[in-house]
Amino acid sequence: MAVTASLCIKEMLSKPRRRGDRFRNPVPMHKMGFWGGMGVMLRFMFDKPADTVPSKPIPVHALSAAQLLAAPDNSVFRLGHSTVLLKLSGKFWLTDPVFSERASPVQWAGPQRFHQPPITIEELPPITGVILSHDHYDHLDKAAVLKLAERTSHFITPLGVGDTLIGWGIPAEKVQQLDWWQSTKVAGVKLVATPAQHFSGRTPFDRNRTLWASWVIDNGDSRVFFSGDSGYFKGFKEIGDRFGPFDLTMVETGAYDPQWPDVHMQPEESLQAHIDLRGKVLLPIHNGTFDLSRHAWNEPFERIETLAAERGLPLATPEIGSALSILQPAAGQPWWQRAL
Repeated sequence: MAVTASLCIKEMLSKPRRRGDRFRNPVPMHKMGFWGGMGVMLRFMFDKPADTVPSKPIPVHALSAAQLLAAPDNSVFRLGHSTVLLKLSGKFWLTDPVFSERASPVQWAGPQRFHQPPITIEELPPITGVILSHDHYDHLDKAAVLKLAERTSHFITPLGVGDTLIGWGIPAEKVQQLDWWQSTKVAGVKLVATPAQHFSGRTPFDRNRTLWASWVIDNGDSRVFFSGDSGYFKGFKEIGDRFGPFDLTMVETGAYDPQWPDVHMQPEESLQAHIDLRGKVLLPIHNGTFDLSRHAWNEPFERIETLAAERGLPLATPEIGSALSILQPAAGQPWWQRAL
């Protein structure tokens, strides 16, 4: 379980910059300013198009512990948004587990789920590791983490996020915190914290006090990339050169807007990130569960499907809760069209 880090000059230059106790992206970010930010917030609150939420129920494939235990190795199950369950070498891993009704600091306001998770935390089999990308509410759900604590052996996080978990009562011995390019091996799975272009914070006062990351997940039989949240940047090419090719890339494709180009990707950029990563099959995530932008809720699926078809690139769009083989992923059906 030892954490390792290469000391080459190139890696040091690509590490996140720090200013005091805050992290920064290596490339300067577009600054919206106070009034620009206020305008975005007001439009989001009072000028949302009607189609940002589905008009019909999202199809969800219900799961049971027995089904998961019987599933073959190298399987993934999308549980919603960026929450993905992976079965690797007979053990289970969860990315960014969000099971609460709202992605919000309170459960009486904020973005509400389009669908319930296909399985509850109580029904899950034991989890070997929870892999966290950053501390935003649609990726780090305190209630879910606390419920998972007793059934999870390891929590793998970027720097600072693990301190948050420990502050919530997660035993420190269960928590590993990694900087960009650091790696660890847990239960036969190699995990590498890789760069992302984003930001962090759970209150108006703690912006960028914790690190954000993407992840390489490699059990020797299959290699998966999990993007977390990120704008498009040259780091994807560097990750692909170092760790690719990937059997499956799980890349954010949703909650984008032209006004915040640095921290989320348009579908065209998501596809280019997949290409840069040397991915074989793209699984678009960060969509279909929460209303986090002003685009139509189904637009990310339609756009990425069209773009992938134009380039002749394999795309996997499994129904929420359906099993997907990492090594032989099926394309899936346009299930989102059933909720229009």
